[in-house]
Amino acid sequence: MHRGGEEGLVQASSSAAQGISSARAGSPACAFPTIRSHGATVAKSHAYDWLALLLLVAVDGLLNAIEPFHRFVGAGMMTDLRYPMKHNTVPIWAVPIIAVIGPMMIFTVVYVRRRNVYDLHHAVLGILFSVLITGVLTDAIKDAVGRPRPNFFWRCFPDGIAVFDNVTTGVICHGDASVIKEGHKSFPSGHTSWSFAGLGFLSWYLAGKITVFDRRGHVAKLCIVLAPLLVAAMIAISRVDDYWHHWQDVCTGGVLGLVVASVCYLQFFPAPSDEKGFWPHAHFRYITERGSENPTEQTTEPLDAMETGRGGL
Repeated sequence: MHRGGEEGLVQASSSAAQGISSARAGSPACAFPTIRSHGATVAKSHAYDWLALLLLVAVDGLLNAIEPFHRFVGAGMMTDLRYPMKHNTVPIWAVPIIAVIGPMMIFTVVYVRRRNVYDLHHAVLGILFSVLITGVLTDAIKDAVGRPRPNFFWRCFPDGIAVFDNVTTGVICHGDASVIKEGHKSFPSGHTSWSFAGLGFLSWYLAGKITVFDRRGHVAKLCIVLAPLLVAAMIAISRVDDYWHHWQDVCTGGVLGLVVASVCYLQFFPAPSDEKGFWPHAHFRYITERGSENPTEQTTEPLDAMETGRGGL
């Protein structure tokens, strides 16, 4: 009688252990939300954010269409505005490729490896907000300030013959109207602000993904994080070398872009130094909601590591 009870108890324990093991192996909590399973839901939940992006595009287009403030330019000011006209080292079409499309490719690689639609969606949404908010701020300031570019003389007088008002000594331009208009948009640098907005966001993203602030002293990780900022700095320097901007223009543009990038990143992701700095805030809300729906569901240690981002890429 006693022996039979012991055998039943062993069988029951074995069955329970197998049940728990099966639940852990097949638990849906271990599967991250993917584009196929949650993509449409995530996008719909941020429909107003995507509409806001379209509004920012429209506002930026309007700011580029209007005429900027024509700041007074006198004969005595031409010394610093007589630099030669040069072609852009970094064309304007290349900036979105470097600062937006490039980072998005990295976001996609992370998604392919980890299959988390929240991370992909929020990274894409975050960087688009970063560059578009920066673009609107930059163009609004350009139009309001109207600072002449270092090559303004040749925009105003393409034939090299300067004409000034006899009373005010102000310039009387006879160059192409669109070229002159662009000549009043020196401050701040749009190339620079866009580059730091996009690549600055990427630096934040990489810092979270490779856990650069894990207090283990891996300087190589820091080099990876600083690499996008170096690219942005090189783009900024090219604007001064091409005589399209004064040094103050690129410094201000860099600070503006980096500040907006930081705000946008922290809107969607925890700080990289945080214990949960690997995934966006929405991922942890998803985990919490799943846990409340299935309070008896248990997760394994590897899953916990993945949730906090310490499992690595």
